[in-house]
Amino acid sequence: MEIRAIDTPLLDWAGEGLALGLFEDAVELTGEIAQLDEKFAGVLKELIAETEFKGKEGSSAVTRVGGGSPIRKVMLVGLGKPDSLKLDTWRRAAAVVARLAKKEKCKRLGISLPVWNNDPTATAQAIAEGAQLALFQDNRFKSEPEDKGSGVDQIDLLGLEGQDEPIARANQICSGVILARELVAAPANAVTPVTMAETAQAIASEYGLQVEILEREDCEKLGMGAFLGVAQASDIPPKFIHLTYKPESTPKRKVAIIGKGVTFDSGGLNIKGAGSGIETMKMDMGGAATTLGAAKAIAQLKPDVEVHFISAVTENMISGHAMHPGDILKASNGKTIEVNNTDAEGRLTLADALVFAEKLGVDAIVDLATLTGACIIALGDDIAGLFSPDDGLATQLEKAAEAVGEKIWRMPMEEKYFEGLKSGIADMKNTGPRPGGSITAALFLQQFVKETAWAHLDIAGPVWTDKENGYNSSGATGFGVRTLVNWVLAEV
Repeated sequence: MEIRAIDTPLLDWAGEGLALGLFEDAVELTGEIAQLDEKFAGVLKELIAETEFKGKEGSSAVTRVGGGSPIRKVMLVGLGKPDSLKLDTWRRAAAVVARLAKKEKCKRLGISLPVWNNDPTATAQAIAEGAQLALFQDNRFKSEPEDKGSGVDQIDLLGLEGQDEPIARANQICSGVILARELVAAPANAVTPVTMAETAQAIASEYGLQVEILEREDCEKLGMGAFLGVAQASDIPPKFIHLTYKPESTPKRKVAIIGKGVTFDSGGLNIKGAGSGIETMKMDMGGAATTLGAAKAIAQLKPDVEVHFISAVTENMISGHAMHPGDILKASNGKTIEVNNTDAEGRLTLADALVFAEKLGVDAIVDLATLTGACIIALGDDIAGLFSPDDGLATQLEKAAEAVGEKIWRMPMEEKYFEGLKSGIADMKNTGPRPGGSITAALFLQQFVKETAWAHLDIAGPVWTDKENGYNSSGATGFGVRTLVNWVLAEV
């Protein structure tokens, strides 16, 4: 699909579908839209009246244009109240009309929306992002695509001529989001530690990143006992992925992004039982998928920031080699961990990844993980939990997420809750009491970062959606890629 910013006047544009944005309680037709309605013999006023279109955010209406018009269908999309608009309103509006155009079999779509905040650059990027992400459909595992030949081939952004650069930037960012979606959506027999490493190598080869894949023996030499404890039951070898993007000039800062990469989580000997959602555990590498998606986008955007992308990738399986409940593992910083639940394995893999990242001398570390069901109980399916002892870094991530429309909420790191992780025979246990489970998980991770600014994002909820949601179709969302990209690009 091609997205273009063109200088064709609204009244002269021709194509299968034209989408117009209107504000809530301000649907009177003025200016060019009023002239267009005259050209269409009043069809817009008729559509507004017949559908009782009020311009509420996310609402839409469509009708056929007759009389030999060069436009077959005209669509209206509501933008909501003018005093409560965010840039994400434009992404969501673009998603609405893109889906509607696909449903109406409009191969060429024109979009005419007001400019957000007098910023045509941000407007063009937001529309391009929303449309692309809404139209993405993963047909890789179907013998024949369901929407064969019915897609939107071209989108023209009217009134935004000269905004080719933000459209290109949107394409680059969306390529990372789509990679993350494809990785999360793929089954565990298609995405394994080996194929994840191959994906990292392919990104490095195509975009000029440095890549290091540590094998089991390399991890043993580094003392990664926590990561390898999880990996020891799988027939597929673990892979520790380290991708590095370095700008051509001296970087203004250095950061690390770490993603949990458990490609399938059986629960280990604490096996997930009936009703546990074990069939969804291909998603337990969502943090690693986001990390690789961010790597793909950032490598194309080329910011003046050095970024390390890290993931300790393995399955958590069951065999005669599996770690037992009660085993004690030693992480690469020397801390010992009593494993009281083999199904709390993600934090064990992240522990060694955090130690590895801090040794790189970075200014900040952000990890992402589908870590706890407790975070879903606290925040629901749409909001990620943000945990950080560093107010500055937490604020940066909150701003980055808000700008791209991804929802995160800062959670407390109640230090006294660490009492629940204390062990009588090791430095700590890997799980605490049931109450505050997402908090104790974050407190566990904190033990593996000494001095570097660090934040943890628990993305267990928003990594997947069961229904169409904004610019996400049902399935994997690629959540976090755009937040991380925005954080890296931001002037801090």
